[in-house]
Amino acid sequence: MEGLACVPVLAPLLAAGLKLAIGGRLRHLQALISLVTLGVSLAVSVALLVAADRGGPLVTELGGWPAPIGICLVADRLSTLVLVASSAVTFCVMVYSVASAYAEQEHDAPMAIFHPAFLVMMAGVADAFLSGDLFNLFVAFELLLSGSYVLLTFGGTESRILAGATYTLMALASSMLFLIALAVAYAATGTLSMAQLAERFPALPPQVALLVELTLLLAFAIKAAIFPVAMWLPDSYPTAPAPATAVFAGLLTKVGVYSIIRLEALLFPGGPVATLLMLVGLATLLIGVLGAVAQTDVKRMLSFTLVSHIGYMVFGVALATVAGLAGAVFYIVHHMTVQTSLFLVTGLIERRTGTTSVNRLGGLATAAPVVAVLFFVPAMNLAGIPPLSGFLGKLLLVQAGLAAGGPLALTLVAGGLVTSLLTLYAVAKVWGKAFWREPREAVTGGGAVVESEEGTGQEAVVTTAAMPVALVGSTAALVALALAYTVLAGPMSAFAERTAGELLARRPYLTAVLGGPR
Repeated sequence: MEGLACVPVLAPLLAAGLKLAIGGRLRHLQALISLVTLGVSLAVSVALLVAADRGGPLVTELGGWPAPIGICLVADRLSTLVLVASSAVTFCVMVYSVASAYAEQEHDAPMAIFHPAFLVMMAGVADAFLSGDLFNLFVAFELLLSGSYVLLTFGGTESRILAGATYTLMALASSMLFLIALAVAYAATGTLSMAQLAERFPALPPQVALLVELTLLLAFAIKAAIFPVAMWLPDSYPTAPAPATAVFAGLLTKVGVYSIIRLEALLFPGGPVATLLMLVGLATLLIGVLGAVAQTDVKRMLSFTLVSHIGYMVFGVALATVAGLAGAVFYIVHHMTVQTSLFLVTGLIERRTGTTSVNRLGGLATAAPVVAVLFFVPAMNLAGIPPLSGFLGKLLLVQAGLAAGGPLALTLVAGGLVTSLLTLYAVAKVWGKAFWREPREAVTGGGAVVESEEGTGQEAVVTTAAMPVALVGSTAALVALALAYTVLAGPMSAFAERTAGELLARRPYLTAVLGGPR
């Protein structure tokens, strides 16, 4: 079973190489390769999750070299849970991408460039989740970033090149900080194995350990888009194609959050930065959601809510309790699915109307009722309306904050509640203008309904073109998956609590990697 941990990493890489060798030919085979690869990764991830929950962490030693000499992949409850969620999300996004390419008759570019880059990025994401070595984690980040560079600038338009430049500069800054932290850690301890570092960091001078922790934390905070190093995200993500934007929003920031959880729970438990994490978590919550409220473009509004809701996860990590970490783990899985589905729905809106500006949209609830439902459900989920999973995740975090007590924790609870209300306001504003508002002075021609909007000099746009079934179906599948989290909230919260307990105990991870039966 341990050897299966390589599959989510190696299978996408092999498939990407095969697709590049095929090139733009045999587009049906190209699509089949992508879907089969991601389907296999999903099945293997589920098997690893079940095995890790029943028998503890599974360790795969690469090249036959035992840890800490060699690099290993570690499949514990946390890594397998986020791996399953990310695999399910990426499978649906790939279906959406394939259907979009067929519908637009864009056979060569998406199959020859987009999908190999997508698969390379997914391999990097899986490697980051499973890595038991800090240097391998760095390699995983570079792998996923190499794919994301291609996806972000896909098409070569001016806006995408500019966004790609901003994204690349921030990624390079993060990578440089990561390398500096690796150099200091290796010089001080003689190892980069996470398990061995967890044993050796307590013996270091406190100043050295704090330097490594803060440098790593800053590097991961950039990748996770945590304030004050988050403002690159709303300028970068909205310019990418809809499938790329969706998977960026759902997964890439969560890799940074996942790394922070490993950093704080495994390497520096009970460290001195809890207060700092609470402060930046509160700032991320409030500044992100205030940015969302001010937007008139659906993509930018969702990008700011993405930044804001990372603050909930940082909140749970900062509490450093079983309840807090369990809430953070639950919220990561919820947010992966809901945020991805919202960006896919936004892609449907843009495909139908040619715009995502709420000042130019109107009447979509009548003209496209299915799209309206697909937006409304995850939007309410994101805002935390009971009894949806967004409400349950926030409830777990609020309960953990109240149990922890203290002025800062209680302030974070209040900030979380305010953020939830402002998120509801932001998505309700989009709903009111883009979906609920009735078109006025409608003129139909060529399948389009266009109306003048008084006092704005702009036009609200609706089209009557039919949407491809696979596009709507893949988006609906993600919306349904998020609803399933509500139905399965009991087992999921129990699993998240077991995950948090295992993280804070640390001993199961250390024993699996450094000693005991493998």
